[in-house]
Amino acid sequence: MIGMRVITSMTNNRTGLLWRSFMPKRNEIAGALSTDRYSLQVYPSGYFKRFDAEAEFEKWALVEVEDDAAVPDGMEAFHLPGGMYAVFHYTGSSADTRIFNYIFSEWLPASDYVLDDRPHFEVLGEKYRNNDPASEEDIWIPIKPKA
Repeated sequence: MIGMRVITSMTNNRTGLLWRSFMPKRNEIAGALSTDRYSLQVYPSGYFKRFDAEAEFEKWALVEVEDDAAVPDGMEAFHLPGGMYAVFHYTGSSADTRIFNYIFSEWLPASDYVLDDRPHFEVLGEKYRNNDPASEEDIWIPIKPKA
């Protein structure tokens, strides 16, 4: 994957800045495997043990590329580690956080899984429209079986 990243938090959300920087340059990436974009978060270990809206994490804007794709100036390569994910197809505004409340407060505790310490991401395909109630995306949450 190739893209750009920022350090952000829930209270100092720099997601808009990241995407405003990335979108005009995304066509500089040769070897893209699709038109999908990936909004990816890398949380520090223990981030979800005690929620803190001020806690910082990495936020990435990415596209998936061929293995030998060149990295344009001002961008970075990112390797997404493999593993098990729970995938949720979501229709609704990206500003509406109820889907994440459902995943973390209802679905995950009732499941046979716990969070795994790997990146979380959303696949923003052709039907994605930022803040549009008819927008569609796939939310990927890293999981592993409960011990």
